[in-house]
Amino acid sequence: MRLKRSQIRDHQAEARLFKSRALVSFIFIIVMMMLLVANLYNIQINQYQDYKTRSNDNRIKVVPIAPNRGLVYDRNGVLLAENRPVFNLEIIPEKVKDMDQTILDLREYLDISDDRIEAFQRERKRTRRFKSIPLLTQLNEQQVATFSVHQHKFPGVEIAATLKRYYPYGDVLTHVIGYVSRINDRDIQRLAREEKVANYQATRDIGKLGIERYYEDLLHGTAGYQEVEVNSRGRVLRTLKFVPPTPGKDIVLNLDINLQLKVHKLLDGRRGSAIVLDPTDNGVLAMVSSPSYDPNAFVNGISSKAYRALLNDKNRPLVNRATLGIYPPASTIKPFIAVAALQEGVITPTTTRNDPGYWRIPNSKTRPYRDWLRWGHGKVTIVKAIEESVDTFFYQIAYDMGINRLSSWMMMFGFGDYTGIDIHEESKANMPTREWKMARHRTPWYQGDTIPVGIGQGYWTATPMQIAKATSVLVNRGEVLSPHLLRATIDNGDNFDQQVLAEVDSRQPITGVQQRYWDLALEGMRRVNHGVKGTARRSFTNMPYQSGGKSGTAQVFSLGEDEKYNADEIAEHLKDHALFTGFAPFKNPEVVVTIVLENAGGGSTNGAPVVRQVFDLALTENEEGEEE
Repeated sequence: MRLKRSQIRDHQAEARLFKSRALVSFIFIIVMMMLLVANLYNIQINQYQDYKTRSNDNRIKVVPIAPNRGLVYDRNGVLLAENRPVFNLEIIPEKVKDMDQTILDLREYLDISDDRIEAFQRERKRTRRFKSIPLLTQLNEQQVATFSVHQHKFPGVEIAATLKRYYPYGDVLTHVIGYVSRINDRDIQRLAREEKVANYQATRDIGKLGIERYYEDLLHGTAGYQEVEVNSRGRVLRTLKFVPPTPGKDIVLNLDINLQLKVHKLLDGRRGSAIVLDPTDNGVLAMVSSPSYDPNAFVNGISSKAYRALLNDKNRPLVNRATLGIYPPASTIKPFIAVAALQEGVITPTTTRNDPGYWRIPNSKTRPYRDWLRWGHGKVTIVKAIEESVDTFFYQIAYDMGINRLSSWMMMFGFGDYTGIDIHEESKANMPTREWKMARHRTPWYQGDTIPVGIGQGYWTATPMQIAKATSVLVNRGEVLSPHLLRATIDNGDNFDQQVLAEVDSRQPITGVQQRYWDLALEGMRRVNHGVKGTARRSFTNMPYQSGGKSGTAQVFSLGEDEKYNADEIAEHLKDHALFTGFAPFKNPEVVVTIVLENAGGGSTNGAPVVRQVFDLALTENEEGEEE
């Protein structure tokens, strides 16, 4: 009986425990259901807009559209850089299961070099998987037809039509126009710093050198975009919105391509450069650096072998000698120094000195400084000193002026600074000062350092563009204008005659110089070309117009006191550089021409004949062409 009662009590206790647990479970379920309902309410009602936006982001993609690059014309409307339609074989990595096998299979039908595969793999590493990457560019009709027949075998591989930059004049304009090429990591970093990355999302090429780089913002334009609806596999279902890109502006250069071609032919592959300016505004009519290279190879992706060949070429075709070539300016600077000396009162228009063929620092026993004419020029005035290029006359001027005044005046003519030309590839060269020598060589400036500066030697170096600019300053009697390639811009779709002219950059002019001092320097240059004893008179005979000029012979190495220069006995790379700068016609000049021929010898013998031909090409032949 007792056992039964205890069993009943245990059974009752278990029943109460079960009921309490069931109640707790039921309450827990109710609470969880309430939480679930509350969460569903929050998601469906409160966060509806947020999730709708996320869903749309997965469903709707914004696809950027690259703008068409602006064209480049010469001053007469001749096309210098154009966009040509081409067909490329492109691969979208995320749609290809086995990339190596796919490329191997493609090689059965198309000729794909190892260099192209290496370039593709490099590009693949820095490109997002959903973006297409070109494996082959500029396919011909046969290649397009061959792939089209077998395209079904290659998912993720397709032929895409695009516009590609093309330079019809090849190496003739490389150092002026430059080229475009694939955007690399360095370009992306620069664009990020300039906050322009968004505008290049769909762009593959960017300006690398010359005009293409300097005026990248003008030429590139503004990217457009389209909003498209895609399915879960990324296939486009429909276009929801389309914003067209804004093409880049077309630009017009001051260049005359006919003159550029003729000057390029005159240099005939010799190491050197030639510059032709219009002194009325310092527009660059021609700028040739020789030798050069074909920029189209870089647009299409130059092979590593071909690029190494250019890098290792002893003639350095990659260097723009017109703005990066650094040479002693030699005697081309004597007319500029003459103006400075006259204005400073170091000499007067009637100053006469005797030249015995050498000059020595007063009250010193140092070795004499020789004139190029060993027996001297006799009695010399400033005009005769320019005409016959009398070194001793300018040794004395340099001694009397001192390096401080000399360098200060030459800097006003533009030496030792950028000319302001509208390409990035330019050197300041060097206009020496006391401070420069102490910083560079840790030694003070000595009096003997100043003397060779008076004839454009010593520590003084210049670029051909700086010499051309300084000649223009002289011709314009102190007005300082930056050489410039850009003439005008044209909005996309406008006619060539609807140009917006570019502003000319003017700098601090040289003021206070008496008119007659400019005239004396210019008269000396006229006599260089047409005087009885002018150093370049033989090259400028029988001309229908008068001109002015100044030759220069830049030493590559120094001679000892008793050594004689013999061009036939020294290595070519040690021969003197030939320089010549001039203008024509003498009254109301229309062109300034500066030429440097490396290791060619004397400037009057080798540089002047080329300048004479450029004068005729720019003035006489162009006039005949216009009359016709």
